Amino acid sequence: MDGQLTLQLLVSLIPTILIELGVLWFLLERRKIVLLSSIAVNVLTNMPLNLYVLLVNDSMGGILIGEALVFFVEALWYWFFTHSIRQAVIYSFLCNAISFLIGMLLWLIFSFYGINI
Repeated sequence: MDGQLTLQLLVSLIPTILIELGVLWFLLERRKIVLLSSIAVNVLTNMPLNLYVLLVNDSMGGILIGEALVFFVEALWYWFFTHSIRQAVIYSFLCNAISFLIGMLLWLIFSFYGINI
């Protein structure tokens, strides 16, 4: 992997982890195992999704399909740690929706100012 690609992956991964931890914290999740598992599942899902978007298909349709797959994988992941399908679906949906929307907002702002990451 070249340096630019590595930077792009980290620029996506690190804010995603921070945002999703913030969402979980806002939802009053305090179990360390769930919070730490959130970091792990984001490494497992965010990087492949971003590699796919960067190298294969950067269309909005491709991104949304990838996000849907990430939602399902993360919901199953959270279910394993929370033992509640309802809580797992809520966590996965809100974490992914909010990090996606913030990411899109940042992309629009950066694009407006001509910043290309």
